[in-house]
Amino acid sequence: MGGALFSMDRIIEFGLKLPNVREISYYGVPALKLNGRMLVCTPVNKSAEINSAVVAMGLEQRAALLKKHPSVYYVTDHYAAHPTVLIRLSRISPAELERTLRMAYDFVSFESAARRARGKAKPRSVRTGVVRSKSPVG
Repeated sequence: MGGALFSMDRIIEFGLKLPNVREISYYGVPALKLNGRMLVCTPVNKSAEINSAVVAMGLEQRAALLKKHPSVYYVTDHYAAHPTVLIRLSRISPAELERTLRMAYDFVSFESAARRARGKAKPRSVRTGVVRSKSPVG
């Protein structure tokens, strides 16, 4: 895996080619959102390694990535309860990065559609059974 050194600039460049993706500042760092939901951003929590990205991801998908490529993907205690995975940008190949971003896009698209179908009356923690902290995900 890897060898290529990616930056958020390259990730954003690729992400903006996907439909309905917008570049934003998320807690003061570069990020991409899809339908108002975070897709990928620079991690702001100090538990993340330097030159990483945090990507929206279903927990089952995250578990599979962690098992298959533990040198590329990781999670810290701060991110464990969130549907995200951290990527070591210095260790991911271009093809794997593109695949991961497409997985994130599909996950956020599905979650956005499911959220609209359920309505927005209940907070996310009630709908999913996961208690969310008030600290930022990024």
